[in-house]
Amino acid sequence: MTAAIQKHTGLKRLLFATYYSLRGLCLCARYESAFRQELAIFLVLLPFVFIIDFTAIERLALIGVMVAVMTVEALNSAIECTLDRFSTELHPLAGRAKDYGSLAVLMTLLIAVATWLVLLWPKFT
Repeated sequence: MTAAIQKHTGLKRLLFATYYSLRGLCLCARYESAFRQELAIFLVLLPFVFIIDFTAIERLALIGVMVAVMTVEALNSAIECTLDRFSTELHPLAGRAKDYGSLAVLMTLLIAVATWLVLLWPKFT
């Protein structure tokens, strides 16, 4: 019989989960140039969310779409890392999976840009 894997519970689980999440953020920022670019844009745009007179819901939408872009980028990177781990040879299914991940990032970016434009336009017209 195999020994059961001990799972952390309670506060210890929360601490480990936080550690792994922050580690993932650091690794993504270190190894993924697209994520670094999106993070930089997020950090540049974030002050404007609070400087410009937006409602709380508008602020949430503006921050939310930026976080969504980085989240989808991280998931896309995870897909690519997983596929590259198992094989570096070109395979049509691996290529499709990577293209689907790229499409998800593009769609999220388009929604983010549209959200920013729709909410900023009235402030400057």
